[in-house]
Amino acid sequence: MIRPAGFESNPLTAASNRFQGRNESPPEQQQIDAEAEFDNLAAALEAAGITVVQIDDTAEPHTPDAIFPNNWVSFHADGRVVLYPMEAPNRRTERRQDIIDTLASQYGFQVREIVDFSHHEQNGHFLEGTGSLVLDRVNRIAYACLSSRTHLDVLGEFAQRLDYEVIAFDAVDRNGAAIYHTNVLMNIGEELAVICDEAIPRDDQRDAVIRSLEGTGHEVLTLDFDQMDSFAGNMLELRSSSGQRVITMSAQARDSLSKSQLKTISANAQIISVPLENIESSAGGSVRCMLAEIHLLLASAEN
Repeated sequence: MIRPAGFESNPLTAASNRFQGRNESPPEQQQIDAEAEFDNLAAALEAAGITVVQIDDTAEPHTPDAIFPNNWVSFHADGRVVLYPMEAPNRRTERRQDIIDTLASQYGFQVREIVDFSHHEQNGHFLEGTGSLVLDRVNRIAYACLSSRTHLDVLGEFAQRLDYEVIAFDAVDRNGAAIYHTNVLMNIGEELAVICDEAIPRDDQRDAVIRSLEGTGHEVLTLDFDQMDSFAGNMLELRSSSGQRVITMSAQARDSLSKSQLKTISANAQIISVPLENIESSAGGSVRCMLAEIHLLLASAEN
């Protein structure tokens, strides 16, 4: 998790992210509120037995979306670290080698190779990490809704280099506008997948996604547009130090779910939720966007 230093609604991402820009507070207040929400989420995760690595953002260069590290980096159990091409120029400076070095030197994670796709920015092609990609790491399937931030050529290179099957599809909001990131509408846990399937307008694509989820043994829980707009699709399943499954979401997301949906999720994992209204309304992202899960092995694991 990256603790923000200059958080505010980013004008360079507003055109493609219709979830952001709803907060009219001045930038200084957005930063203050984001710090408080960040700290509350980190504390709630740690209280649930989740190990949280916190790294501070830097004041310069100004990176208003640095609180969302999952868009520029992903960490894999084979020791690879993947860097991604970002659409907004002021998001590209979020990529920090010092963070990767710190994970290795200070925390003991094994980094064997860095796979850098950022060169695609030169051609105006993007793939914004596990925002663009919802990964079924066990079955090596990458789900991706196409948008200005998710391009097929980068998806193809990701699939080839990381040995993933890609299931690409179109997804739109209730007004027919393209959804900017796949993790807004779906997430995949060990046994439970949550998806706003009505956001996929083509019957063949929707059926293909659902068949794939069910075919890999997942129970599928569907959301409606109202719940997606409340960031209920932007949840993430984690595992605590004791081995318990934990699923984290914002308070707004939790409040949008029905009793039966909450019962299904609770049967799968312990629910952790905290208020993130400032971050959600300012920057258009929620809990999942704030977490870059570390699948790298610890050096001690080999000894």
